[in-house]
Amino acid sequence: MPEKKSNSNRKTGLEWKAAAWAARHPGFSLGVPALGYAGMTAPEVTAAAAGTGLAAAIAWGRAHPDTFDRIALPHLRNLRRRWLSATYTGPGWRRNMREAGLVREHPSTAELLVPRILRLRSYSSAVETVWVKILKGQTVKHWMDAAEVLAACFNAERVTVEKVAPTKLALVVQRREPFTYTIPAPAIPASVEEVDLSAVHFGFDEFGREWTEDVSDKHILIAGATGSGKNSVLWAPLFTLAPMIAEGSVRLWLCDPKQVELNVAAPIAHRYASGEEASAEVVSEFLENQQATQAKLQESGLRKFTPSPETPLNILIVDELGAVLAYASDRVRMARNRQGMALVGSQGRATGHLMWGAVQEPTKDTVPVRDLFTLRVCLRVTAAIHPEMVLGDGARTRGALADEIANVPETAGIGFKVAERTRTPVRVRAAYATDEDLKALVKYVLDERAEDEEQGGSHLRLVA
Repeated sequence: MPEKKSNSNRKTGLEWKAAAWAARHPGFSLGVPALGYAGMTAPEVTAAAAGTGLAAAIAWGRAHPDTFDRIALPHLRNLRRRWLSATYTGPGWRRNMREAGLVREHPSTAELLVPRILRLRSYSSAVETVWVKILKGQTVKHWMDAAEVLAACFNAERVTVEKVAPTKLALVVQRREPFTYTIPAPAIPASVEEVDLSAVHFGFDEFGREWTEDVSDKHILIAGATGSGKNSVLWAPLFTLAPMIAEGSVRLWLCDPKQVELNVAAPIAHRYASGEEASAEVVSEFLENQQATQAKLQESGLRKFTPSPETPLNILIVDELGAVLAYASDRVRMARNRQGMALVGSQGRATGHLMWGAVQEPTKDTVPVRDLFTLRVCLRVTAAIHPEMVLGDGARTRGALADEIANVPETAGIGFKVAERTRTPVRVRAAYATDEDLKALVKYVLDERAEDEEQGGSHLRLVA
Protein backbone atom coordinates (compact mmCIF):
# COMPACT_ATOMS: atom_id res chain seq x y z
CA MET A 1 0.00 0.00 0.00
CA PRO A 2 1.51 3.39 -0.91
CA GLU A 3 2.41 5.68 1.95
CA LYS A 4 -0.29 8.21 2.76
CA LYS A 5 0.97 11.77 2.39
CA SER A 6 -0.45 14.99 3.79
CA ASN A 7 -2.03 17.33 1.24
CA SER A 8 -1.71 20.35 3.54
CA ASN A 9 0.91 22.94 2.72
CA ARG A 10 0.37 24.94 5.90
CA LYS A 11 3.01 25.04 8.63
CA THR A 12 2.40 24.21 12.27
CA GLY A 13 1.28 27.30 14.20
CA LEU A 14 3.90 29.13 16.25
CA GLU A 15 1.75 28.87 19.38
CA TRP A 16 1.81 25.08 19.15
CA LYS A 17 5.54 25.08 18.58
CA ALA A 18 5.95 27.30 21.65
CA ALA A 19 3.72 24.99 23.70
CA ALA A 20 5.75 21.95 22.62
CA TRP A 21 8.99 23.74 23.53
CA ALA A 22 7.60 24.68 26.94
CA ALA A 23 6.55 21.09 27.59
CA ARG A 24 10.05 19.86 26.74
CA HIS A 25 11.72 22.48 28.97
CA PRO A 26 9.56 22.85 32.09
CA GLY A 27 12.41 24.33 34.06
CA PHE A 28 12.44 27.42 31.86
CA SER A 29 8.75 27.58 31.01
CA LEU A 30 7.74 27.42 34.70
CA GLY A 31 10.83 28.61 36.53
CA VAL A 32 11.43 31.89 34.69
CA PRO A 33 7.82 33.16 35.07
CA ALA A 34 7.86 32.12 38.73
CA LEU A 35 11.06 34.06 39.35
CA GLY A 36 9.67 37.04 37.50
CA TYR A 37 6.48 36.99 39.57
CA ALA A 38 8.45 36.65 42.80
CA GLY A 39 10.69 39.53 41.78
CA MET A 40 7.72 41.80 41.18
CA THR A 41 5.69 40.87 44.25
CA ALA A 42 8.49 40.54 46.79
CA PRO A 43 11.67 42.06 45.34
CA GLU A 44 13.46 42.37 48.71
CA VAL A 45 12.84 38.74 49.63
CA THR A 46 13.79 37.51 46.15
CA ALA A 47 17.00 39.58 46.12
CA ALA A 48 17.92 38.35 49.60
CA ALA A 49 17.31 34.73 48.63
CA ALA A 50 19.33 35.12 45.43
CA GLY A 51 22.17 36.79 47.29
CA THR A 52 22.17 34.12 49.98
CA GLY A 53 22.24 31.36 47.38
CA LEU A 54 25.09 33.02 45.49
CA ALA A 55 27.08 33.55 48.68
CA ALA A 56 26.49 29.94 49.72
CA ALA A 57 27.66 28.69 46.31
CA ILE A 58 30.81 30.84 46.49
CA ALA A 59 31.51 29.67 50.04
CA TRP A 60 31.00 26.04 49.00
CA GLY A 61 33.35 26.42 46.06
CA ARG A 62 36.02 28.03 48.22
CA ALA A 63 35.71 25.71 51.21
CA HIS A 64 35.25 22.36 49.44
CA PRO A 65 36.36 22.72 45.81
CA ASP A 66 36.45 18.96 45.22
CA THR A 67 32.78 18.38 46.05
CA PHE A 68 31.73 21.63 44.35
CA ASP A 69 33.54 20.70 41.14
CA ARG A 70 32.08 17.21 41.23
CA ILE A 71 28.47 18.04 42.14
CA ALA A 72 27.62 21.64 41.28
CA LEU A 73 30.02 22.71 38.55
CA PRO A 74 28.78 20.22 35.89
CA HIS A 75 25.24 21.60 36.26
CA LEU A 76 26.49 25.16 35.90
CA ARG A 77 28.44 24.18 32.79
CA ASN A 78 25.34 22.44 31.41
CA LEU A 79 23.33 25.64 31.87
CA ARG A 80 25.97 27.88 30.32
CA ARG A 81 26.74 25.73 27.30
CA ARG A 82 23.13 24.76 26.56
CA TRP A 83 21.39 28.12 26.98
CA LEU A 84 24.05 30.83 27.00
CA SER A 85 26.18 29.53 24.13
CA ALA A 86 25.48 30.43 20.52
CA THR A 87 26.46 26.90 19.50
CA TYR A 88 23.37 25.09 20.75
CA THR A 89 20.65 27.74 20.98
CA GLY A 90 18.09 28.55 18.28
CA PRO A 91 19.67 30.39 15.34
CA GLY A 92 23.19 29.16 16.11
CA TRP A 93 22.15 25.49 16.18
CA ARG A 94 20.14 25.84 12.95
CA ARG A 95 23.07 27.56 11.25
CA ASN A 96 25.48 24.82 12.33
CA MET A 97 23.14 22.07 11.12
CA ARG A 98 22.71 23.84 7.80
CA GLU A 99 26.47 24.25 7.33
CA ALA A 100 26.94 20.54 8.06
CA GLY A 101 24.23 19.53 5.57
CA LEU A 102 22.04 17.94 8.23
CA VAL A 103 18.80 19.85 7.53
CA ARG A 104 16.19 19.51 4.82
CA GLU A 105 12.98 21.16 3.67
CA HIS A 106 9.54 19.73 4.32
CA PRO A 107 8.25 18.53 0.91
CA SER A 108 4.84 20.19 1.33
CA THR A 109 5.39 23.29 3.43
CA ALA A 110 9.03 24.09 2.54
CA GLU A 111 9.61 24.42 6.30
CA LEU A 112 13.23 23.92 7.34
CA LEU A 113 13.48 20.70 9.34
CA VAL A 114 16.30 20.74 11.88
CA PRO A 115 17.52 17.91 14.18
CA ARG A 116 16.47 18.64 17.76
CA ILE A 117 18.68 18.72 20.85
CA LEU A 118 17.28 16.47 23.57
CA ARG A 119 19.76 17.27 26.33
CA LEU A 120 23.33 18.30 27.00
CA ARG A 121 25.72 17.18 29.71
CA SER A 122 29.09 18.81 30.32
CA TYR A 123 31.06 16.15 32.14
CA SER A 124 34.24 18.20 32.25
CA SER A 125 35.54 21.58 31.21
CA ALA A 126 36.97 20.01 28.06
CA VAL A 127 34.18 17.66 26.93
CA GLU A 128 30.42 17.80 26.57
CA THR A 129 27.89 15.29 25.26
CA VAL A 130 24.86 16.41 23.24
CA TRP A 131 21.96 14.00 22.67
CA VAL A 132 20.16 14.71 19.39
CA LYS A 133 16.94 13.46 17.80
CA ILE A 134 17.80 13.05 14.13
CA LEU A 135 15.49 13.58 11.19
CA LYS A 136 13.63 10.75 9.50
CA GLY A 137 15.73 9.30 6.73
CA GLN A 138 18.99 10.20 8.42
CA THR A 139 21.44 7.57 9.64
CA VAL A 140 24.43 7.63 11.95
CA LYS A 141 26.63 7.50 8.85
CA HIS A 142 25.29 10.88 7.70
CA TRP A 143 26.45 12.36 11.00
CA MET A 144 29.76 10.50 11.04
CA ASP A 145 30.53 11.85 7.57
CA ALA A 146 29.79 15.36 8.87
CA ALA A 147 31.87 14.98 12.08
CA GLU A 148 34.78 17.11 10.87
CA VAL A 149 32.46 19.86 9.66
CA LEU A 150 30.59 19.78 12.98
CA ALA A 151 33.88 20.14 14.86
CA ALA A 152 34.64 23.26 12.82
CA CYS A 153 31.13 24.65 13.35
CA PHE A 154 31.31 24.04 17.10
CA ASN A 155 34.85 25.45 17.29
CA ALA A 156 35.92 22.13 18.80
CA GLU A 157 38.94 19.89 18.34
CA ARG A 158 36.86 16.83 17.48
CA VAL A 159 33.32 15.47 17.47
CA THR A 160 32.55 11.78 18.01
CA VAL A 161 29.18 10.32 16.98
CA GLU A 162 27.57 7.48 18.93
CA LYS A 163 24.26 5.78 18.16
CA VAL A 164 21.93 5.70 21.18
CA ALA A 165 18.65 4.56 19.58
CA PRO A 166 17.29 4.27 16.02
CA THR A 167 16.40 7.98 15.96
CA LYS A 168 18.75 9.27 18.66
CA LEU A 169 22.49 9.76 18.79
CA ALA A 170 25.04 11.38 21.05
CA LEU A 171 27.68 13.88 19.96
CA VAL A 172 30.80 13.85 22.15
CA VAL A 173 32.35 17.28 21.64
CA GLN A 174 35.95 17.77 22.73
CA ARG A 175 36.68 21.48 22.94
CA ARG A 176 40.32 21.21 23.98
CA GLU A 177 42.87 18.69 25.14
CA PRO A 178 41.42 17.38 28.44
CA PHE A 179 44.77 16.17 29.72
CA THR A 180 46.92 19.18 30.52
CA TYR A 181 48.59 17.57 33.50
CA THR A 182 50.51 14.41 34.31
CA ILE A 183 48.58 11.74 36.17
CA PRO A 184 50.69 10.41 39.06
CA ALA A 185 51.24 6.72 39.65
CA PRO A 186 48.41 5.17 41.71
CA ALA A 187 48.87 4.39 45.37
CA ILE A 188 49.63 0.80 46.33
CA PRO A 189 46.69 -0.79 48.21
CA ALA A 190 47.32 -1.53 51.85
CA SER A 191 46.50 -5.23 51.58
CA VAL A 192 45.51 -7.98 49.18
CA GLU A 193 41.91 -7.67 50.36
CA GLU A 194 41.77 -4.13 49.00
CA VAL A 195 42.77 -5.21 45.48
CA ASP A 196 39.81 -5.44 43.12
CA LEU A 197 40.84 -7.19 39.91
CA SER A 198 37.65 -6.00 38.22
CA ALA A 199 38.57 -2.33 38.71
CA VAL A 200 42.33 -1.89 38.39
CA HIS A 201 43.46 1.70 37.99
CA PHE A 202 45.07 2.71 34.69
CA GLY A 203 44.49 6.49 34.67
CA PHE A 204 41.60 8.79 33.75
CA ASP A 205 39.36 9.34 30.73
CA GLU A 206 38.32 12.53 28.95
CA PHE A 207 35.21 12.89 31.13
CA GLY A 208 37.27 13.10 34.30
CA ARG A 209 36.30 9.58 35.34
CA GLU A 210 38.79 7.06 36.69
CA TRP A 211 39.92 4.68 33.97
CA THR A 212 39.74 1.19 35.42
CA GLU A 213 39.75 -2.22 33.77
CA ASP A 214 38.94 -5.77 34.74
CA VAL A 215 42.36 -7.42 34.37
CA SER A 216 41.27 -10.85 35.56
CA ASP A 217 40.47 -12.01 32.03
CA LYS A 218 41.80 -9.44 29.54
CA HIS A 219 44.60 -9.71 27.02
CA ILE A 220 45.85 -6.13 26.53
CA LEU A 221 47.44 -4.63 23.42
CA ILE A 222 49.01 -1.16 23.50
CA ALA A 223 50.00 0.39 20.19
CA GLY A 224 51.96 3.60 19.87
CA ALA A 225 54.94 5.24 18.25
CA THR A 226 58.24 5.78 20.01
CA GLY A 227 57.77 8.09 22.97
CA SER A 228 53.97 7.75 23.03
CA GLY A 229 53.94 6.31 26.56
CA LYS A 230 53.22 2.62 25.96
CA ASN A 231 55.02 1.60 29.13
CA SER A 232 52.85 3.94 31.18
CA VAL A 233 49.91 1.68 30.31
CA LEU A 234 51.94 -1.43 31.20
CA TRP A 235 53.26 -0.05 34.50
CA ALA A 236 50.15 1.67 35.91
CA PRO A 237 48.13 -1.47 36.77
CA LEU A 238 51.11 -3.10 38.50
CA PHE A 239 50.84 -0.61 41.37
CA THR A 240 47.29 -1.78 42.11
CA LEU A 241 48.38 -5.41 41.76
CA ALA A 242 51.47 -4.98 43.96
CA PRO A 243 50.06 -6.73 47.09
CA MET A 244 49.03 -9.73 44.99
CA ILE A 245 52.43 -9.78 43.28
CA ALA A 246 54.09 -9.80 46.69
CA GLU A 247 51.77 -12.55 47.91
CA GLY A 248 52.37 -14.65 44.81
CA SER A 249 48.74 -14.71 43.63
CA VAL A 250 49.83 -12.66 40.59
CA ARG A 251 52.98 -13.72 38.76
CA LEU A 252 54.77 -11.60 36.16
CA TRP A 253 56.49 -13.16 33.17
CA LEU A 254 58.47 -10.36 31.53
CA CYS A 255 59.90 -10.36 28.00
CA ASP A 256 62.23 -7.43 27.42
CA PRO A 257 63.65 -7.75 23.88
CA LYS A 258 65.08 -4.22 24.03
CA GLN A 259 66.71 -5.11 27.36
CA VAL A 260 65.84 -1.69 28.80
CA GLU A 261 62.20 -0.96 29.59
CA LEU A 262 61.25 -3.81 31.93
CA ASN A 263 64.64 -4.37 33.51
CA VAL A 264 63.73 -2.47 36.67
CA ALA A 265 61.00 -5.05 37.42
CA ALA A 266 63.27 -8.06 37.02
CA PRO A 267 63.67 -8.58 40.81
CA ILE A 268 59.92 -9.00 41.30
CA ALA A 269 59.27 -11.08 38.17
CA HIS A 270 58.54 -14.80 38.29
CA ARG A 271 60.44 -14.98 35.00
CA TYR A 272 62.40 -12.23 33.30
CA ALA A 273 63.88 -12.52 29.81
CA SER A 274 66.37 -10.11 28.30
CA GLY A 275 66.81 -10.41 24.54
CA GLU A 276 65.11 -12.38 21.76
CA GLU A 277 66.30 -15.88 22.61
CA ALA A 278 65.45 -15.65 26.31
CA SER A 279 62.07 -14.09 25.46
CA ALA A 280 61.25 -17.09 23.27
CA GLU A 281 62.08 -19.40 26.18
CA VAL A 282 59.75 -17.48 28.50
CA VAL A 283 56.90 -17.62 25.94
CA SER A 284 57.42 -21.38 25.65
CA GLU A 285 57.48 -21.88 29.42
CA PHE A 286 54.40 -19.69 29.82
CA LEU A 287 52.47 -21.91 27.39
CA GLU A 288 53.67 -25.05 29.20
CA ASN A 289 52.46 -23.57 32.50
CA GLN A 290 49.09 -22.80 30.92
CA GLN A 291 48.71 -26.35 29.65
CA ALA A 292 49.70 -27.78 33.04
CA THR A 293 47.06 -25.60 34.71
CA GLN A 294 44.47 -26.76 32.18
CA ALA A 295 45.23 -30.36 33.14
CA LYS A 296 44.92 -29.57 36.86
CA LEU A 297 41.57 -27.84 36.38
CA GLN A 298 40.33 -30.76 34.34
CA GLU A 299 41.36 -33.21 37.05
CA SER A 300 39.60 -31.10 39.67
CA GLY A 301 36.47 -30.71 37.56
CA LEU A 302 36.74 -26.92 37.60
CA ARG A 303 35.98 -24.56 34.72
CA LYS A 304 37.69 -21.48 36.15
CA PHE A 305 40.18 -20.57 38.83
CA THR A 306 40.42 -18.08 41.68
CA PRO A 307 43.77 -16.26 41.98
CA SER A 308 45.80 -17.46 44.94
CA PRO A 309 49.43 -18.37 45.62
CA GLU A 310 48.53 -21.96 44.70
CA THR A 311 46.67 -20.97 41.51
CA PRO A 312 48.13 -17.57 40.53
CA LEU A 313 47.06 -15.17 37.84
CA ASN A 314 49.93 -15.31 35.33
CA ILE A 315 50.59 -12.26 33.17
CA LEU A 316 52.98 -12.42 30.22
CA ILE A 317 54.20 -8.87 29.48
CA VAL A 318 56.06 -8.31 26.20
CA ASP A 319 57.58 -4.87 25.79
CA GLU A 320 57.95 -5.06 21.99
CA LEU A 321 55.74 -7.61 20.26
CA GLY A 322 57.35 -6.94 16.90
CA ALA A 323 60.72 -8.20 18.13
CA VAL A 324 59.12 -11.45 19.33
CA LEU A 325 56.60 -12.09 16.53
CA ALA A 326 57.97 -10.46 13.37
CA TYR A 327 61.50 -9.07 13.50
CA ALA A 328 63.39 -12.01 15.01
CA SER A 329 66.32 -13.33 12.99
CA ASP A 330 65.45 -16.96 13.77
CA ARG A 331 62.32 -17.79 11.73
CA VAL A 332 61.71 -21.09 13.50
CA ARG A 333 61.81 -19.41 16.88
CA MET A 334 59.52 -16.64 15.62
CA ALA A 335 56.99 -19.21 14.37
CA ARG A 336 56.98 -20.90 17.78
CA ASN A 337 56.39 -17.55 19.46
CA ARG A 338 53.43 -16.87 17.19
CA GLN A 339 51.94 -20.29 17.84
CA GLY A 340 52.49 -20.01 21.58
CA MET A 341 50.91 -16.57 21.89
CA ALA A 342 48.01 -17.64 19.68
CA LEU A 343 47.27 -20.50 22.09
CA VAL A 344 47.58 -18.16 25.07
CA GLY A 345 45.25 -15.64 23.44
CA SER A 346 42.62 -18.22 22.54
CA GLN A 347 42.73 -20.41 25.67
CA GLY A 348 44.57 -18.60 28.45
CA ARG A 349 41.78 -16.60 30.05
CA ALA A 350 40.11 -19.70 31.49
CA THR A 351 43.28 -20.66 33.37
CA GLY A 352 44.41 -17.20 34.40
CA HIS A 353 47.09 -16.85 31.72
CA LEU A 354 47.00 -13.42 30.15
CA MET A 355 49.23 -11.58 27.72
CA TRP A 356 49.91 -7.86 27.67
CA GLY A 357 51.95 -6.48 24.82
CA ALA A 358 53.20 -3.22 23.37
CA VAL A 359 53.93 -2.60 19.70
CA GLN A 360 54.92 0.31 17.48
CA GLU A 361 53.58 -1.02 14.17
CA PRO A 362 50.19 -2.71 14.74
CA THR A 363 49.87 -4.35 11.33
CA LYS A 364 48.69 -7.92 10.93
CA ASP A 365 52.14 -8.90 9.64
CA THR A 366 53.74 -7.60 12.83
CA VAL A 367 51.08 -8.83 15.26
CA PRO A 368 49.29 -11.79 13.65
CA VAL A 369 47.50 -12.49 16.96
CA ARG A 370 46.14 -8.93 17.12
CA ASP A 371 42.48 -9.93 17.14
CA LEU A 372 42.99 -12.13 20.21
CA PHE A 373 43.63 -9.11 22.43
CA THR A 374 40.39 -8.24 24.19
CA LEU A 375 41.41 -4.75 25.36
CA ARG A 376 43.25 -2.55 22.90
CA VAL A 377 44.65 0.92 23.49
CA CYS A 378 45.92 3.16 20.69
CA LEU A 379 48.28 5.93 21.75
CA ARG A 380 49.95 8.38 19.36
CA VAL A 381 50.66 6.62 16.06
CA THR A 382 52.25 7.67 12.80
CA ALA A 383 49.65 6.50 10.25
CA ALA A 384 45.94 7.30 9.89
CA ILE A 385 45.16 3.61 9.33
CA HIS A 386 46.68 2.50 12.64
CA PRO A 387 43.71 3.52 14.88
CA GLU A 388 41.43 1.27 12.83
CA MET A 389 43.95 -1.58 12.94
CA VAL A 390 43.99 -1.38 16.73
CA LEU A 391 40.46 -0.30 17.68
CA GLY A 392 38.46 -1.71 14.77
CA ASP A 393 36.94 -0.60 11.48
CA GLY A 394 35.67 2.98 11.49
CA ALA A 395 37.39 3.89 14.77
CA ARG A 396 39.09 6.94 13.31
CA THR A 397 35.87 8.11 11.69
CA ARG A 398 34.20 7.85 15.07
CA GLY A 399 36.81 10.15 16.61
CA ALA A 400 39.92 8.11 17.45
CA LEU A 401 42.35 10.59 15.88
CA ALA A 402 45.40 8.98 17.43
CA ASP A 403 47.56 9.95 14.46
CA GLU A 404 46.84 13.63 15.18
CA ILE A 405 48.10 13.57 18.77
CA ALA A 406 51.04 15.97 18.95
CA ASN A 407 54.48 14.37 18.99
CA VAL A 408 55.67 16.11 22.13
CA PRO A 409 56.61 14.69 25.55
CA GLU A 410 53.55 16.32 27.15
CA THR A 411 51.21 13.93 25.29
CA ALA A 412 52.87 10.69 26.47
CA GLY A 413 50.28 8.24 27.73
CA ILE A 414 47.36 9.89 25.89
CA GLY A 415 45.37 7.72 23.50
CA PHE A 416 42.07 5.99 22.85
CA LYS A 417 40.24 2.85 23.91
CA VAL A 418 36.84 1.60 22.80
CA ALA A 419 34.08 1.86 25.39
CA GLU A 420 32.47 -1.39 26.46
CA ARG A 421 28.99 -2.10 25.05
CA THR A 422 29.59 0.45 22.27
CA ARG A 423 32.16 1.02 19.55
CA THR A 424 32.77 4.59 20.63
CA PRO A 425 36.41 5.65 21.13
CA VAL A 426 37.12 7.28 24.49
CA ARG A 427 40.18 9.45 25.03
CA VAL A 428 42.23 8.25 27.99
CA ARG A 429 45.51 8.98 29.68
CA ALA A 430 47.56 6.47 31.61
CA ALA A 431 49.19 7.29 34.92
CA TYR A 432 52.89 8.05 34.69
CA ALA A 433 55.35 6.24 36.96
CA THR A 434 58.66 7.96 37.55
CA ASP A 435 61.88 6.05 38.15
CA GLU A 436 61.43 6.70 41.88
CA ASP A 437 57.88 5.31 41.72
CA LEU A 438 59.11 2.13 40.04
CA LYS A 439 61.89 1.68 42.58
CA ALA A 440 59.34 2.14 45.37
CA LEU A 441 57.09 -0.47 43.75
CA VAL A 442 59.90 -3.01 43.55
CA LYS A 443 61.00 -2.25 47.11
CA TYR A 444 57.45 -2.72 48.41
CA VAL A 445 57.10 -6.13 46.77
CA LEU A 446 60.53 -7.33 47.93
CA ASP A 447 59.96 -6.09 51.48
CA GLU A 448 56.56 -7.81 51.65
CA ARG A 449 58.06 -11.04 50.33
CA ALA A 450 60.91 -10.91 52.81
CA GLU A 451 58.48 -10.40 55.68
CA ASP A 452 56.34 -13.28 54.44
CA GLU A 453 59.34 -15.57 54.11
CA GLU A 454 60.36 -14.76 57.67
CA GLN A 455 56.92 -16.00 58.69
CA GLY A 456 57.36 -19.24 56.77
CA GLY A 457 56.13 -18.30 53.29
CA SER A 458 58.01 -18.86 50.08
CA HIS A 459 58.23 -16.94 46.81
CA LEU A 460 60.63 -18.65 44.45
CA ARG A 461 61.75 -16.70 41.36
CA LEU A 462 63.60 -17.74 38.26
CA VAL A 463 65.43 -14.97 36.46
CA ALA A 464 66.91 -15.42 33.01
